[in-house]
Amino acid sequence: MAAIIDFLNTIFWGYILIYGLLAVGVYFTLRLGFIQVRRFPEFIRTVLKAPQSDRGGISPFQALCTSLASRVGTGNMTGVAVALYLGGPGAIFWMWVVALIGMATAYAESTLAQLYKMRDQNGQLRGGPAFYISKGLKAPWAGAVFSLALILAFGLVFNAVQANSIAGAMEGAFGIDTSVTGIVIMLLAAIVIFGGIKKIARFAEIVVPFMAVLYLLLALYVIFTNLSDVPAAFALIVKSAFGIEQAAGGVLGAMLNGVKRGLFSNEAGMGSAPNIAAVATPNPHHPASQGMVQSLGVFIDTLLICTATALMILLSGALGNGETGIMLTQTALTTHIGSAGHYFVAIAIFFFAFTSIIGNYTYAENALTYLKWANKPGIFILRILALGMIPWGAYESVAMVFNAADAAMGLMATINLIAIMMLSGLVIKLTKDYFTQLKTKTPVFNSDDYPEIRDDIDLSVWDEKPSK
Repeated sequence: MAAIIDFLNTIFWGYILIYGLLAVGVYFTLRLGFIQVRRFPEFIRTVLKAPQSDRGGISPFQALCTSLASRVGTGNMTGVAVALYLGGPGAIFWMWVVALIGMATAYAESTLAQLYKMRDQNGQLRGGPAFYISKGLKAPWAGAVFSLALILAFGLVFNAVQANSIAGAMEGAFGIDTSVTGIVIMLLAAIVIFGGIKKIARFAEIVVPFMAVLYLLLALYVIFTNLSDVPAAFALIVKSAFGIEQAAGGVLGAMLNGVKRGLFSNEAGMGSAPNIAAVATPNPHHPASQGMVQSLGVFIDTLLICTATALMILLSGALGNGETGIMLTQTALTTHIGSAGHYFVAIAIFFFAFTSIIGNYTYAENALTYLKWANKPGIFILRILALGMIPWGAYESVAMVFNAADAAMGLMATINLIAIMMLSGLVIKLTKDYFTQLKTKTPVFNSDDYPEIRDDIDLSVWDEKPSK
C-alpha cells in the first residue's frame, strides 16, 4: 500500500502538479491581468452585497462560509506544521506563492462551476467540475473519472486525515488513546450521516465561523505580544525559501512541501470548492461574481490563517523539537498562552475537522449523484466505506495519512487543471463581459451573448432572474 501511494505521489507531485499547478495559476494570473490584485476590492463587494433569493440556492456569503468551513481546519493547523517540519520555514513562502496565483485558478474553476450549474428534479442547484467537464468539454466519461477521484479523495481519504488530526490533538491534550477517539468520531459521524445531518449542520454553521474567528484573534494576540520578533520570522521564511538560510529539505524540499500543503489547505485548482460555488445565487447575477467570492476564500485561508499559524510556531521556538502535525501546533500555542493552548487547539480541531468529515461526505454523495449511483445500495456502501476510513486514519501515522491524501488530491487536481485550461477561453470572455458591464451598470449574464454554449447550460437558471 505504501509503495503504491509513494509511486503515485512521485508521478503527480514530482512531474505533473509541482509544475502544472504553478503554470496554470501563472497562466490565469497573466491572462486575467492580475485580477486577484487589481480587482480585489470588487472581490470584497461581491461578498458584502445584499443576497438574492433562489428557491434552490444559497447566498454568496453562505457559499464563502461553507467553503471556508471546509478549507479552514487540518490544512491550517496540521498542514502548516507538517510543511514547516518537512520543508523548513521556506515552505511558508511557497504556500504564499501558491495562494496568490491560486486565487486566479480558484476564480476560473468557480466561475465555470457557476456557468454550468443546473437545477435538479427537486429544484436544487447542482454543479461542479464534473458538470463543466461533461458539458463544456463534451466529455461525460472524464466527468465520471473526476467524480470517482472526488469520491476517493473526499469521501474516503480526506476523512482519514481529519480523524488523524482530531485523534492526535485529543491524545496530546487529554491523553485519550487514538483508537478510542477514532471509534467515537466514527459513531458521531454515523449519527449525522445516517440521520440528523440538517440539525447538526445548522449548529456547525454557527460554531465553525466562530472558532475560525477566535483562532485568528488568538493568533493576532500572539503576534502582537511578540511584535519585535515578527520581522525576523518573516525574513527567515524568505531566506529559507531561496536557500540563503539553511533549512530542512533545502530549496526543493521547501518548494515541494509548500506547494503540497498550500494546495491541501486552500484547495485552489483541486476542484472541491466549485461544488459549493455552483449552488450559490450570485449578486451580481453573473458567473464571474461567484468566482471572485471563492478566490477571496483562498486569500483568507492561506495568506491570513495559515500565515498566523506559521508565525505562532516560529515565534514559539518549538520548530525542531522533533514534533510535527497537530502536536507541534499545540506545543507552540502552549508556549505562548500556557496549558490552555493544548486544550484550545484540541477543541478547535475537533469542530473544524468533524464538520469537514460531514462536508467531505456531502461532496462524495454529490459525485455519486452525477454517476447515477445514488440509489439505496450505492449510498449505503459509500457511507460504510467513508465511516470505515475514520478509525483507520485515527490509528495511522501522520506521514502515512498525508501521503495517501496527497495521492488522491493529485489525481483530482490533475483532471481539473486540464479541464479549466481547455475552457480558459470561456473564462476570459466571461471576465471581460463582467468588467465591461461594470463600467456603466450592474453586470448581468445574458445567454444570448454566448450562442456557442446556449445548448450546454441550464437556461432556466440564467434566464429566470432571481428576486431580491
